[in-house]
Amino acid sequence: MVGSYMSGGFSARGFGGESGAGPNVADLFEQLRSMLKQHGMPRAAHGDVRAAVLALLAEKPMHGYQLMAEIEKRSGGAWKPSAGSVYPTLQLLVDEGLLAQEVADGRKTYSLTESGRAAAESSTGKAAPWDTFGLHDLLGVGPLPKSVVDLAHAAAQVRRTGTSEQVDQAVAVLDDARRKLYSILAQD
Repeated sequence: MVGSYMSGGFSARGFGGESGAGPNVADLFEQLRSMLKQHGMPRAAHGDVRAAVLALLAEKPMHGYQLMAEIEKRSGGAWKPSAGSVYPTLQLLVDEGLLAQEVADGRKTYSLTESGRAAAESSTGKAAPWDTFGLHDLLGVGPLPKSVVDLAHAAAQVRRTGTSEQVDQAVAVLDDARRKLYSILAQD
């Protein structure tokens, strides 16, 4: 997808600079959505939920919902572990003696045992699972796709509802952003 639309740049009429010369932002967004639907959203690798739970509980005790919300937050929304993956992992870690659970107000709160702390510390220095998870598993570009999709949403909105002056302003902003991205690559 990326290499197909690089020539010509972005203009008010779409990619390629000429009316009808190439797909517009909405078309590109739809292509990305279709690709994600076809391939599915990336899933956590085996052991990522376990590593994430241990890392988060090394910071403070939490209950399952807090763990799911914190993983989603730290991954920028790219990873939303389900209850069906978090709760069995918590139970397994309790069974292994790495976690202790305490029931308060009808909720089970989990904390690391001494063995759990040792297991969490053995991962010190490694990237946290939420830092290495996301659309990059599918597209190979790290956390960038979320920003690209958000940008595509905004550009498509301007194209659909903006005046011609607003579209021209959006084009200038996007052209400036493209130049700035290339300048990042040009740095030593």
